[in-house]
Amino acid sequence: MASAGDREHPSGVAGEDGTRLSDTGRVEAFSDGVFAIVITLLVLDLYDHDFRPGGLASALVVQWPAYVAFIVSFVYVGVIWLNHHALFCRIRRMDGGLLWINLAILFSTVIVPFPTAVLGDALAKGGDTDDQRVAVVLYALVAAVMSAPWWGVFTYLCHRPALLEPGVPPRYLQAQRIRPLTGLVLYVVCGLGGWFVAPVVGMVCIAVVILYHALTSEGLHEGPAGRLFGAFKR
Repeated sequence: MASAGDREHPSGVAGEDGTRLSDTGRVEAFSDGVFAIVITLLVLDLYDHDFRPGGLASALVVQWPAYVAFIVSFVYVGVIWLNHHALFCRIRRMDGGLLWINLAILFSTVIVPFPTAVLGDALAKGGDTDDQRVAVVLYALVAAVMSAPWWGVFTYLCHRPALLEPGVPPRYLQAQRIRPLTGLVLYVVCGLGGWFVAPVVGMVCIAVVILYHALTSEGLHEGPAGRLFGAFKR
């Protein structure tokens, strides 16, 4: 893999089709800032101001579902950042299309605090299973929608290998294209499980899918997943 110094390229380089290419530095810095803000915003919904004098302790305890939703979403955004970092370690230059796809990835990420707050509130209030079902389905739906730009970025790069670092094998992009589609299907299954079986089933399913994306952030055969499968083969 190329070092940070090797990946610095002058902006304004023209591609084979005449489009303007630039280095990835500004995009990575901007994206990291967005991820940092999103992961910080998650904590704002943890505190419940609606409690009687002397009831702070019990109010904090009752809010435990919001803490669970926060942890799940914190890990989720962290996994998205890991996937984004792994991707940009393999990208050498940016063009206009890739910039727009990256914005779509960031747009889908900044939505995460919304279903997190809805889910935490629905679970904390308890009693109304219908609201909990709706909250879990909303979370799963947002997660499924987030898969679309990730499929788009790998599909886009498959047709523009010149934007990649030298030595990135075609099989990496082909394998990575499968992950967003797998995630989309699994999140739909999670939503269905949360609606027709039980909200807790949907939440557990969502956590498992997030774990899947974490283990395969470097690819299906690289990173944690590759080391894990390699250990079983020995």
